[in-house]
Amino acid sequence: MEYLTLTIGKQKNIALIAHDSKKHEMIDWCEANKEILKGHFLCGTGTTARMITEATGLPVKGYNSGPLGGDQQIGAKIVEGRVDFVIFFSDPLTAQPHDPDVKALLRIAQVYDIPIANNKATADFMITSPLMNAEYDHNVINFHQNIKERASTL
Repeated sequence: MEYLTLTIGKQKNIALIAHDSKKHEMIDWCEANKEILKGHFLCGTGTTARMITEATGLPVKGYNSGPLGGDQQIGAKIVEGRVDFVIFFSDPLTAQPHDPDVKALLRIAQVYDIPIANNKATADFMITSPLMNAEYDHNVINFHQNIKERASTL
């Protein structure tokens, strides 16, 4: 398969998502990392985005709530190249009604080689990485080439 090299810029487009039981942990994490986060573009799913903005003053563009399609909206932004970093505090101990959407978001982040943190420890490592303030080149499957090759074999 052929690959394309894409660049994540110095200013990251960061998606912030948290399940209900993790929202306060996300808010605390955003407050603790406010100085770093304010240098980046932030977006998130509905309630999480609103709560972060109200608690920290950070501007967070809100999409729909996760169960109402917000996870899918963030996934679409990844595909469009408009989200290149995801912090998702998920709750592994509580069943989520929109679990298929969550899995689809995690899958699309993997497909597009997008850094994703599923817990505070990983988020801490990511946000303190020297790569946070640098451009980062990563290889992504050349989907147009892949489709063309697949179509020629059918």
